[in-house]
Amino acid sequence: MKVFIAGATGVLGRRLIRMFRAQGATVVGVARNSKNEATIRGLGGESRKCNLFDAESLARAAGGADVVIHAATAIPVGSQPGPKDWETNDRIRREGTKALAEATGMVGARTFIAQSVVWVARPADQSRFDESSPVNPDAITQSTADLEAIAREEGDKHGFQPAILRFGWFHSADSGHTRLFAEQLAARRLPIIGRGDALWSWIHVDDAASAVVAAAHAVKSGIWHVVDNQPIQAGSYLRAFAERIHAQPPRRVPPWLARLVAGSYAVNLMSASTRTSNAKFRRDFNWSPKFPTYSEALEEIVAQWRAEGFLIQKRKVAA
Repeated sequence: MKVFIAGATGVLGRRLIRMFRAQGATVVGVARNSKNEATIRGLGGESRKCNLFDAESLARAAGGADVVIHAATAIPVGSQPGPKDWETNDRIRREGTKALAEATGMVGARTFIAQSVVWVARPADQSRFDESSPVNPDAITQSTADLEAIAREEGDKHGFQPAILRFGWFHSADSGHTRLFAEQLAARRLPIIGRGDALWSWIHVDDAASAVVAAAHAVKSGIWHVVDNQPIQAGSYLRAFAERIHAQPPRRVPPWLARLVAGSYAVNLMSASTRTSNAKFRRDFNWSPKFPTYSEALEEIVAQWRAEGFLIQKRKVAA
């Protein structure tokens, strides 16, 4: 099997290279600079410099690929991202998906796997939803809804199988967003908003990667939700995280005050429920997560941080 990955040096992409190479697959990753090239080669992959928004450039790099994976993102890392901060991610979702899907057809790959998010279909009333629920995007996730539509349209046009994997919230020791959570919890700058009873659906990035590998081998077309086995209330998650890094319990603030400090988008995301499950993906791919709940995931994350001294350094800075 030959696999072509856009986003090969991200937290998901790095794991994909390792997993596919462990299975003997040839892996080619998109590299934007010499540092990315070194990262890809260091993980056992082949690097190619190409333009993510140019289908011909991508097709030249992906020649002979059986599977094309779109794992490229530019999610802002910060406590209060504004609309301008999302522009690059939106372009990747729209123009990048179009170019990658066209390249998939040009090289004759059998499947195109696109990374999406479960909250693109979250109902306005925050009730339970699944893969059959209609998309309900907001200003931030509209480009994700567009990504899904583009993947399906190009699959119909070129004859490949588009597999759209909607992931829950990522967490892992090397995730910038997970580290930001820890830093803010340590400084008591990440509060529980309101009652803290919003249900969050998480997925460890190791499990997200194993799901992509399973989809690559199965060659199926459709939409699947990839989350762990147990949604957790926001307040419970934040308190458990703080306890594991030996931080004081997070404060509790009313939503109106949180909006003044962090902005509406961040507060809406943190206080909205994502009531979904991995039932369909488990059934269709005979897959199960290595970290079935947030608790096992946090234990592994914090253990890695202790080994590298991340938490000790941050506690000293905070002091």
